[in-house]
Amino acid sequence: MKSSNEKISDALNIEFTPEETTSIVKPVPEKESTDLTGDFNSARSNISSLIDTGMTALDGILKVATESDSPRAYEVLSNMIRTLSEMNKDLMDIHEKMSNTESKKITVKNTTNNSIYVGSTSDLQNLINKERSPLKVFEEEDKE
Repeated sequence: MKSSNEKISDALNIEFTPEETTSIVKPVPEKESTDLTGDFNSARSNISSLIDTGMTALDGILKVATESDSPRAYEVLSNMIRTLSEMNKDLMDIHEKMSNTESKKITVKNTTNNSIYVGSTSDLQNLINKERSPLKVFEEEDKE
């Protein structure tokens, strides 16, 4: 049975010569360790520069809107204001996330849910109410 390439070469009256193909396998690079502070600083500087650029653009859009009295210009202005406020919130969110990530510490809480006392009832009462305990030490006896 002829392959599809041979059938095509027969239809075109040309000679089919198969080419050898070699595949190059590139190793997958290992994931780099996460650099949290570097990512934070990069994201912070990107958002800050976007906010600065947006403020400059906002001034220009405001001038266009006031001079043209076009409803579309005011719509663009309101969208720009909304976008800038969201970018400011994003900037605050990454600060909050960074501080939460840095302050995460493993805390071990020792909680005793079921306490068992091994001893007699009178010993337990003596521990709880030391005023009526027969084992209490009188101050007069201590002075002698």
